[in-house]
Amino acid sequence: MALRIEKAVLRGEIDNTVEGTTTGMIWVVDREDPIVLNLVGDCWRDLAGAKLSFSNLKLTDVRADDLAVMQTGVVGDITASRKARVPTCDLEEMVALQAAGKEVPTVWKNVLYLEWFSEANGRVVIETTDFELSLSESLWSMDGDAEEAQKMANMQAMRDFLEGLIARRPGKSTSSSEDDEFEWERRLRDSDRMTDAYQEVLEKYMDDPNAQQKEAFVMGWDGLLGAMADADDGKGALPVEEREWTEEDEDEMFRPHPLQEEAQELAIRAYDLMHREPEASGYEDTLVVTGTLTEVAGKLAGALNGTYERETGYVLAILKRCLARQNEALSACRRILEVTEDLDESRAIEAFRDEIFALRTKLTDMRQELKRS
Repeated sequence: MALRIEKAVLRGEIDNTVEGTTTGMIWVVDREDPIVLNLVGDCWRDLAGAKLSFSNLKLTDVRADDLAVMQTGVVGDITASRKARVPTCDLEEMVALQAAGKEVPTVWKNVLYLEWFSEANGRVVIETTDFELSLSESLWSMDGDAEEAQKMANMQAMRDFLEGLIARRPGKSTSSSEDDEFEWERRLRDSDRMTDAYQEVLEKYMDDPNAQQKEAFVMGWDGLLGAMADADDGKGALPVEEREWTEEDEDEMFRPHPLQEEAQELAIRAYDLMHREPEASGYEDTLVVTGTLTEVAGKLAGALNGTYERETGYVLAILKRCLARQNEALSACRRILEVTEDLDESRAIEAFRDEIFALRTKLTDMRQELKRS
């Protein structure tokens, strides 16, 4: 995933005075020597041919320990031409205004967006409205066609980066349910990487008017790009006979499994039982409990709900993941109990923990039964 370093930056400069090459130096917290950039490609038109200097106006103690000193690779999107509405109040006041249904005061600010793809760290991003910027005169100019060509090259760099991140691998044929489980676990890990990659793409292109086309391109979904092109040309799919959706269809698709219902009930109750103020002891662990139990309920819905039959290996792999998440919830409950002084609250949490144990036992039994079948 992208390494975002704006909070660790003290000051820096980006130099694109030589066409086709972008260099720079960035000073970060707790490092005497700067990070050195040596990148192939140009900035967007607003910065092309010039040297941009920037400094962080906010004090920071955030470190960028994972960032290599030498950043060699290719440019991504590098521009200061984007604008965004930024609240003029602090976070606490903004939340209070939103809760009261009032408008949050904002101002327009330029967004500094520096993106590059390095051999050492992959995708690195600086995105902020808090830096003071200074731009030199341009030594050469970029026309509109050249900028569009550079943006296409940047998209290709993003596509190449994601291709390595997703690392699609061919599946293999399996025979036993145990082999199927391992194969499905591999597929689920691949799916996790795909989801993470797509989330990164959504964040990057969310405000772009051509977001769908760009997302499809960088994700490598060439078939979807072709379908979009056909739709634009009026070559849609052949019409199909529509059938009215009935309540019976809905019941069949969404019929809940008893264990999923139990998991859903636990997740809902967790939000009531585990409510604590952010400054209270054990607050972070309450987030672990509510988050993991909600995830378990969602995974079980996908694996067990409805009347259609899933592959045994898939269900086994999902159940294994649910058990792991329940273990995290149980560990968090133990830590919460260690810092809970109220006796009644402790008893309620202990009873709730026992219910998590009970559901975990049922899921374990289901796994064993599926393995025997």
